[in-house]
Amino acid sequence: MYCELKTDRLFMRPLDISDLEAVHIYSSDDENTEFMYWLPRYTKEETLQFLSMVSDEWKKEKPDFYEFAVILSGELIGAVSVYLNKEKNIGELGWIINKRYWKKGYATEAVLELKEFAINKLKVVKLTANCDYRNVNSYRLMEKIGLTLESDSGTRTYPKSGETVNELTYSMVIN
Repeated sequence: MYCELKTDRLFMRPLDISDLEAVHIYSSDDENTEFMYWLPRYTKEETLQFLSMVSDEWKKEKPDFYEFAVILSGELIGAVSVYLNKEKNIGELGWIINKRYWKKGYATEAVLELKEFAINKLKVVKLTANCDYRNVNSYRLMEKIGLTLESDSGTRTYPKSGETVNELTYSMVIN
């Protein structure tokens, strides 16, 4: 499957192996990935494995998840994703933007477009997003796009560091 999304400033297309250099820059940076569950990816091989999995998923007629490259003026600045549950009626949103582009509204703009894609194209009945309770920018983005706090009692243990922290879950039911 191939799909593109567009906003006033951004173009989004399937993330793939050709994005290795740009993706590795932000996904291997400690500051950029401080609150990311599966990151950082310190080696290009780790990043390549992830991109290979993503590329394979895009080849399916009905993918289980959609990872979009976020492009600004021809440059890949991050990625947004929606991962579907087994029934493909609930989507979990995710995003990462290269820190050089923080505080410019790109994440919000990209995720709003992704939200519309999930609702109108994928026909999800619920959207969720999770974050480390310390990640103020992420939960503010969730609120900006219309998700509300569902739970503040969860925990997450980061696979790479072993650190356990409180996790926030935000959601939106689609009527």
